[in-house]
Amino acid sequence: MVACKRQLIVFGGFHESARDFIYYNDVYSFNLDSFTWSKLAPAGMGPAPRSGCQMTPTPEGNIIIYGGYSKQRIKKDVDKGTLHTDMFLLKAEGAGKEEARWSWSRLSPSGVKPPPRSGFSVAAAPNNRCLLFGGVQDEEEEESIQGDFFNDLYFYDMGKNRWFPAQIKGPRPEQRRRRRGRQAEAGAEAGAAGGEQLPPPQGPLEIVKELVAEDGTIMTIKQLVPGAAEDKDRPGSEEEEEEEEEGGGLGPCPRCSAMVAVKHGLLYVYGGMFEVGDQQVTLSDLHCLDLHRMEQWKVLLEMDPKTQEWLEESESDEEDDDDDDVEGAEGGEEEEESSEEESEDEEGEQQHPAVQPGEAQPQYVARTEQHWLRLARSHMGPQAKDKKVLKVAHAMAKTFYEDPIQTS
Repeated sequence: MVACKRQLIVFGGFHESARDFIYYNDVYSFNLDSFTWSKLAPAGMGPAPRSGCQMTPTPEGNIIIYGGYSKQRIKKDVDKGTLHTDMFLLKAEGAGKEEARWSWSRLSPSGVKPPPRSGFSVAAAPNNRCLLFGGVQDEEEEESIQGDFFNDLYFYDMGKNRWFPAQIKGPRPEQRRRRRGRQAEAGAEAGAAGGEQLPPPQGPLEIVKELVAEDGTIMTIKQLVPGAAEDKDRPGSEEEEEEEEEGGGLGPCPRCSAMVAVKHGLLYVYGGMFEVGDQQVTLSDLHCLDLHRMEQWKVLLEMDPKTQEWLEESESDEEDDDDDDVEGAEGGEEEEESSEEESEDEEGEQQHPAVQPGEAQPQYVARTEQHWLRLARSHMGPQAKDKKVLKVAHAMAKTFYEDPIQTS
C-alpha cells in the first residue's frame, strides 16, 4: 500500500490457509476525503498475481510496482515458487478529477538491475529515486530451502527509468589522513615507551562472529570485506587498510524483511531476520547512511546476541512448559530436587577455568576442553551428537577467552 495524492492504493497480496492459497493482482483505492473503498479496473495488461512487491509513487501521481513473490500448485503437495523481476507503471489519467482513469504499462528499465529476491525493503530516496535494500533468494529443493541473503543497496531513477547499485565512497581523504596520523602518533608513543614498534593494524578478509545462545546453539555471521590477510607482516597491509576504509564500513549484515525509512536524506535500517540452518534469527541493530554523501554506514545500535529471538527454540519451550504443567501435580518433590540440582549446576557453571597470563586462545581451548564439553553436554542433552557438542564447547571457550568478565 502507498499514499498517492489524496488516496491510498493497495495492490496484490496473498491469502493462505491450511489447505490452499491464493495470490492477488487486484487494485483497491481508499479515498482519504470520503473514507470509502473502491475497486479499480485499470486498462491494459497488469502484473501477474503476487505479494511482497515494491510500490513507489511518482511525483506525477503514478505508481511503480516492481518484483514480488508467488507460488503455484504443480501437483498434490508440490508447490513452485516464483521470484518476479518485472516492473509496471500504474498510471492515473486525470488524477485531479474525482474518477481518474487508470491504466497499466510495462516498464523496461536500463542499468544494473538487482538480482532476483524477495523480502527486500524499499523507501523513497532524494533526487526522484527510490531505493531497495537486502532481501533473500531461496533455492528450493525437494525437501529443503536454502536462503541466500543480501545486504546490498540499489537505486531506481524514476526520471531516467534506470537501476544502479549504490557505491559507498568511504571516508573523505582528510578523514583518512587524520586517522592515519593518530595511529602513527599512537605507534610512536608506544615505541618510545616499550622500545618496540606495534605491528601494522590487521584487516581480515573475512570477519566471522560466533554468538552462543544460552541453550548452546551457535549463530555464525560472516562478512567479506577488503583488507589485509592474516599475516601481519605481509607487505601492502597499509594499502589494503585504505581499501577497507574506502569500502565504507561493514554496514548491516545480510538480512531480509528489514525496516527502512528515509528522513532528511538519511537512510535508517533496523532489524530484519536471517536464517542459520533450520533456525530463524531476528535482529535488533540499527544502521544509518547519508544518501547525499554516501561515505560510510554508521552503527547507531549494535546487535546484542542476548536479545536474539530463536523462533524454533521458543516453540519447543512452549511445548516443554505444557508438559511441565501436566506433570506438576504429581511430581512436587522431584521438581524441588531438580531445581536444587539446577541451582547447584548454575553455581558450578560460574566457575570457568581462568585464562592464564600470556596464554593464547588455542592453548586455552585445548587445556580447558573437558570443562566446556561437560558444560555444552549439560545444555544440549544426551541426544546431541558428539561432533556438534564439541563445536559448541569450543565456541563457548573462545567466547569466554575473548571476554571472561562478561561471560562469567
